[in-house]
Amino acid sequence: MRQIIESQLQFGEVDISQIKPDFKSRDAIDKAVIGLQYIYMNPEIREKIFQLLEKIIPSNISQKTGRPGMELWKILVLGIMRQLCHWDYDVLQNMANNHNLLRQLLGHNPEHGWEKGYYYELQTLKDNVPMLTPEILKEINEMVVKSGHKKFSSKKKDELRCSADSFVVKTDIHFPSDISLLYDSIRKAIMLTKALCESMEKAGWRQGKHNIRTVKNEMRKIQRAKHGGKSKSEEKMKAFHQEYILNASKLLCRVRETITEMIEDSKINMIEVVHLMEIEKYVKYGEQQIDLINRRVLCGEKIPGVEKIFSVFEPYTRWISKGKSGVPVEFGLPVTILKDQYGYILDYEIMEKENDVDIAVPLIARAKAKYPAIKSCSFDKGYWSPENREQMYELIDIAVMPKKGRRNKAQQAEESSKEFKTLRKQHSAVESSINGLNHCGLDKCYDHGIYGFKRCVGLSILARNIHTLGNQIKEQENKRKRRKIHKKAA
Repeated sequence: MRQIIESQLQFGEVDISQIKPDFKSRDAIDKAVIGLQYIYMNPEIREKIFQLLEKIIPSNISQKTGRPGMELWKILVLGIMRQLCHWDYDVLQNMANNHNLLRQLLGHNPEHGWEKGYYYELQTLKDNVPMLTPEILKEINEMVVKSGHKKFSSKKKDELRCSADSFVVKTDIHFPSDISLLYDSIRKAIMLTKALCESMEKAGWRQGKHNIRTVKNEMRKIQRAKHGGKSKSEEKMKAFHQEYILNASKLLCRVRETITEMIEDSKINMIEVVHLMEIEKYVKYGEQQIDLINRRVLCGEKIPGVEKIFSVFEPYTRWISKGKSGVPVEFGLPVTILKDQYGYILDYEIMEKENDVDIAVPLIARAKAKYPAIKSCSFDKGYWSPENREQMYELIDIAVMPKKGRRNKAQQAEESSKEFKTLRKQHSAVESSINGLNHCGLDKCYDHGIYGFKRCVGLSILARNIHTLGNQIKEQENKRKRRKIHKKAA
């Protein structure tokens, strides 16, 4: 049983509309509280967002019976605060239990006058915050952006001038090599198999930890031989690798035999089947790495990039080399954002397989459907192609797409025009939004899996837009107060 928000106030509680944030504060928490309070106090936007939050609840779960779960408004607030301030769950728990302003926004009495203050357990936060889905977050983000446009855009200047750029959101992985990925695969396969055998009271993996240590020692032997001071002959390196993959193959065969025995057991339940599927996944990763090591070291073959993976835990991770100074390579996924002149991020695209040039037109087409007022958009050279430029002018009036390579007279004249130059100079403003997103948890994503990655990106962009909305409201209120003081002085 879940509610959007508790409709009946408790003794001592302050209604969200009556919260008094500090308009002099420059801290991100206060700006987010101002933005969230504005959304809550606007009935039209609030009801639309509440309707979207209701989609989180599975259709087969009753909203009227059962134990009460965390209110959906609290889940949204906690998720936004976690990403905005780049907190882990331990810091989020501390702030949710001790930060007075945040507790008022969550619907608690900060003074604990009539009741003992509600205490958020760590596991409660870990279970509830991930309920927010990337699809719902995108829709909420659209509501927030439109509310900001409605409040701050001028009727005379309602056209949107956008800029798009991409950056890499790194995944939480170590630097990959085939020998280290093989060790990761074997370690997880043995650990999971040992735990499952113990739960099913089956023998066979009593020395699981010893087996993992043996594999690690063989991996370290190869690493020391490769990076040590003494040069090793090619034959010795091949012998070390051969010994490593031979022992790894034996252990993976043992794991497969155990899996087969468990599958043949008629008493196995669905939870154990799920665990067996996870073990099978790591076994396949291990066999893949054994094949790559054998081909690379023993056969002298050059492995194509499409056959490589860079993490067995985050297999969607890409090797990205943009040629930046001091950053030879990044591991993660590139994300393109579309920003307007007011600082709001209108839309974004996570590029699992695509490159910049592949997503320019679909991104603008989708954004144009949501925001018909888009008039122009600026890109960098990575998005240019003859087809993109031609299709872009069918969607918007002005497409600032610098051409790669040499230009003909018509292209040179277009890029020399005053309007083109003005918009191109303003393009660097998108870097400010990218820097802000890096401070909103998108420097590195610590959530697991591609679904967690998409949720992390969606929450960070939503948090950034709410921060922008709150900052604009704060500046507007401070200007109003200054004008009032000047009038009194006059």
